[in-house]
Amino acid sequence: MTTTLLLWDIDGTLISAHGAGLEALRDALRTGLGVEDTLEAIELAGRTDRWIFRQILRHLGLPESDRLLKALETHYLAALPRRLEERGVHVLPGILSVLEQGARRQQVVQGLLTGNLRQGAELKLGHGGLWQHFPFGAFADDSENRNDLGPFAARRARQFCGAHIPSERIWVIGDTPHDVNCGRAAGFRTLAIATGRHSASELSAASPDATLENLADAAVFWNTVSA
Repeated sequence: MTTTLLLWDIDGTLISAHGAGLEALRDALRTGLGVEDTLEAIELAGRTDRWIFRQILRHLGLPESDRLLKALETHYLAALPRRLEERGVHVLPGILSVLEQGARRQQVVQGLLTGNLRQGAELKLGHGGLWQHFPFGAFADDSENRNDLGPFAARRARQFCGAHIPSERIWVIGDTPHDVNCGRAAGFRTLAIATGRHSASELSAASPDATLENLADAAVFWNTVSA
């Protein structure tokens, strides 16, 4: 049997961190740049952390220098643990069951394809007790353009399992149209889950290969990615 690779988004797909990331970004502005801003004008969902840092500087009319970008990253990662502790991390319905079933399936490999920095991903999933399910992934560290991340994840999957996985057996699973676009850009299949800010109809408009309301029914999920 051919191996199936599942590449998971984090925020809104695996977990809800109840706005901890946004609060950490506001903290980074305050401590790193001495600026107060709600950041409500910045699109966060489905974007990479490094893309967000650059948009923040543009929004504030500041130079997009390596020094300021690094300051935002450093202060964000420093603030995130405390904000996660305050807000808590909620594992979304059905996720733990699906991940545990995937770990028992010999022909399934699971990784991450996320806009989070790797350290941020580990912090968030560590709080949710899920980090151990993902031996590899692609992160904002690889590129600030989310559509670039698919090949990084596929290459690491091949290194992990020692075999080529055809594109038609690779699924990108996420809760935003950006996740769908990212998977399509890499030539992978896409599963949109309406557990974030977008409804199932909004996600379907992005033309994923499949759309589900949530993953509460693991059998429906496995039937979908086995098709």
